[in-house]
Amino acid sequence: MKTVWLIMLACFQLLAMKITGFDTEVASGKTALVTFAAQDGVVYKDVVFQKHAYPIVSLDGENYFALIPVDYDTKPHTEELVIEYDEHHIHKKTSIYIDIISGIYASEEIHVDSKKVNPKSKKVQARIAQEYEEAMQIYHHVTPKLYIQKGFILPLHSKITSDFGKERLYNGIHKGYHSGTDFRAKMGTPIKASNDGVVVLVKKRFYSGGTVIIDHGEGIYTCYFHLSKFLVQKGQKVKRGDVIALSGKSGRVTGPHLHFSVRVYGVQVDPIQFVTLMNQKILQGS
Repeated sequence: MKTVWLIMLACFQLLAMKITGFDTEVASGKTALVTFAAQDGVVYKDVVFQKHAYPIVSLDGENYFALIPVDYDTKPHTEELVIEYDEHHIHKKTSIYIDIISGIYASEEIHVDSKKVNPKSKKVQARIAQEYEEAMQIYHHVTPKLYIQKGFILPLHSKITSDFGKERLYNGIHKGYHSGTDFRAKMGTPIKASNDGVVVLVKKRFYSGGTVIIDHGEGIYTCYFHLSKFLVQKGQKVKRGDVIALSGKSGRVTGPHLHFSVRVYGVQVDPIQFVTLMNQKILQGS
C-alpha cells in the first residue's frame, strides 16, 4: 500500500509540474532530454544528475527543456534525476529515474606521424596542456541565454568516415575514443556554422589543427577541427549556415577531413544524436 501511495504521489507531482516527456533510457556518450510545459505558479529551476545541476531553459516561455549529457565512461546503472522547481514561491523537488546503458562503439586503428602520438618536447607538452586548459574553460562556461532559434544543420553534407565513440588506436597505442564525427572533405571545402551563436575560439592547435568553436548559449558548443583557413574571428556573431572556415588536414590527421563535435555543459557527446534530438524534440518545424 505504501508503494502505491508513493507512485500516486510522484504522478501527482509530475502532473502538477507538467512534465511533457523524458527519456527513460540513454546510452553513455549520448544526451538525454526532459521537457516541460508552462504551469501557473511554477518556476522551473534545475535537473540534478550525478551531483550536477543542469538548468531548465525555454525558447518561447511556454515550452521548457533540460539537457542531460551522459559521459562516455559512465557505467550502466539506474540514475535518479532530481527536478527542482518553485511552486507559488515554495521550493519543491521530485525525482524521476533513467537507465544508463552502454553505448555500442567500434574501434579503429590510425597511423599518423609518431610525433603526433607521444610528443617528447617539453615545449610541445606545455602547449598541449595550455590548449587543453583553455578549451575546458570555454566548455565549462555557461552563457545564460540561448542564441538558437531554428534547428541545427550539419556543417557540410558528405560521407561520414568515422563515427563518434570509436576506440582510437594511434600507431597501435590506445589513445581514448573518437570525440566527434568525421566527414569526408577535400582541401578547401566550405564549412558552415551548425547554428546561431558566438565564435569563442579561432586557433591553430597541436592535435585539432585549425579550430573554430561556437557558443550557442546555455552550455551548448559546436567544434570544427583540422581547418585550413579561418573565415571568422573570435567574438563574431554567426548565423546558421554562415561559412566559417575551409576544411583541411591540420593537426593530428591522416588526410583532409572535417571533425565535428559537440559539448553540452562541458561533456563530450555524440554530435549526430544531439542534433537529431534537438531538431526532433525541441526545434520541430524550424
